[in-house]
Amino acid sequence: MAFQNTGKHALIIEDEMLIALEIESLLHDLGFASCDIVDNPTDAVKSALAHRPDLVTADLRIFGGTGIDAVEAITRRLGPVPHIYLTGNADMLAGQTAAPVVDKPLTRHALAEACRRACAA
Repeated sequence: MAFQNTGKHALIIEDEMLIALEIESLLHDLGFASCDIVDNPTDAVKSALAHRPDLVTADLRIFGGTGIDAVEAITRRLGPVPHIYLTGNADMLAGQTAAPVVDKPLTRHALAEACRRACAA
């Protein structure tokens, strides 16, 4: 599954840079034109306000809070934004979100399917 490269922008909330760069590469392969990478909820909100994302990917555990905190803060300011959670702790999200959850280590297929589901909602 690929998105047409129509200028779509993603916000990656991840505190491990190598993982963030892997996510960025996969999102570019899926057709996203640009990505911002942040590692905490405060910077996530600042980034989203500066350049509204078409998709947010958020790790559960990040510096200064959680990906849930970051997504909730973004949606309070911008309204609904498609988002997915990428985490090695998927069991911690059970019943807490309707958003797609991708277990780490992530695969291209799992990320593509989660992006499709989040952007179709």
